[in-house]
Amino acid sequence: MSGRQVMANLSAKLDSVLSIDEIEKTGVLAATSQLHQRAQEIRQQRVNWQSYLQSQMVSQEDFQLITQYESATGGEQRHQLLDKYGEQCAHMFNSLLNNISKDQTIQYILCIIDDMILEDRTRVELFKEYSKKKKQSVWYTFLNLLNRNDPFIQNMTALIIAKIACWTTSEPIEGSDLNLFLTWLRDQLKLSNNEYIQSIARCMQMMLQNDRYRDVFVGIDGITAIVQVLSGRINFQIQYQLAFCLWILTFNEPLATRMNKYNAIPVLADVLSEAVKEKVTRMALATFRNLIEKPTDTEITRDNAITMVQCKVLKQLEILQQSGQKFDDPDIKEDIDYLTEKLLASVQDLSSFDEYATEVKSGRLEWSPVHSSDKFWRENAGRLNEKNYELLKILVRLLETSKDPLVLSVAAHDLGEYVRHYARGKVYVVFLGQGSFYVLINV
Repeated sequence: MSGRQVMANLSAKLDSVLSIDEIEKTGVLAATSQLHQRAQEIRQQRVNWQSYLQSQMVSQEDFQLITQYESATGGEQRHQLLDKYGEQCAHMFNSLLNNISKDQTIQYILCIIDDMILEDRTRVELFKEYSKKKKQSVWYTFLNLLNRNDPFIQNMTALIIAKIACWTTSEPIEGSDLNLFLTWLRDQLKLSNNEYIQSIARCMQMMLQNDRYRDVFVGIDGITAIVQVLSGRINFQIQYQLAFCLWILTFNEPLATRMNKYNAIPVLADVLSEAVKEKVTRMALATFRNLIEKPTDTEITRDNAITMVQCKVLKQLEILQQSGQKFDDPDIKEDIDYLTEKLLASVQDLSSFDEYATEVKSGRLEWSPVHSSDKFWRENAGRLNEKNYELLKILVRLLETSKDPLVLSVAAHDLGEYVRHYARGKVYVVFLGQGSFYVLINV
């Protein structure tokens, strides 16, 4: 499938999803988000522009324009003002952001800018056109604000950057500016107890709809960050937003092919089993479907399906079917039927070694029958050496890094069985473990 076809397919799917979630369709943060609540409070405040004028921190021209803009009482008046003084307004906002240091005033200016471009998306071009004439980067002022200590300033700025980057019809954000912004989003996502995580996730939802931005995000290991956060304790809104990001990424065939290397399937399986909102269920199922549909390598598709079975997705599909629940989105029923058919087909062809390999790759070891079967180990111990000792390396790594007592006991047992049934097994395990005490003590 060509890149253009992929984008057309993604666009159609997005329209379907966003038509259900009106709040996402409009690009507005949920009314319960910390950023939205704080912005509502800031909008009620007023800045004493006269004092800034008297202290010569703003020019006479900027003073007249900002007071005129504030006095516009409706959308039509603002439209007329921006139609006449659009370039001057872009200059004025840049000037205010660069020359004023007080946090409360910067917060207020950012809220005005966000309201302005939210009212009419084409207004993002005002900043682009102004910067082009001045031969300077449109991103410079905004990216600098990400370094401020005030969390609201940082996150409102990030939202504005994302909107300009995604709504522009001209030059997108690229190069070091793009890398800096996406790296900032990734790091903020991983920040513990970040009260603005919903806003960060919203920026990512917007940015990852662009194929160019997706590639850079993957290059800075952004998928790992998403999966790590999804695996923790988060509310359903963040679950939805981050699952949405993974779903968007899986429309890219190479990414869909590699997605399970990030442990995405086990984590999404947990999200699906815990889902309390339909939109979370929808995103998990839609992502699973893409992981079956999009890869062109049949072995990858099969491995993904087997991993889903191993992570009890098939059981969860059965629960959803038997619940008799009526879904608002017809795609959910279609995805359930599709996945059930594909996963059942994968089970029919599943050998005991396939099942074992999938369990090891998932990192979620448990005492399934194959672990204690002498017949299994006699026939398959040597197969742990396949693909450059892939499974053996995973077992050694789990023994070295896992904190789960069950995983540790099963991994230790399996390495012991490998050594017992494979002549040179101990040599390979010791070599791969590089002298690790936890490995040596079990061989």
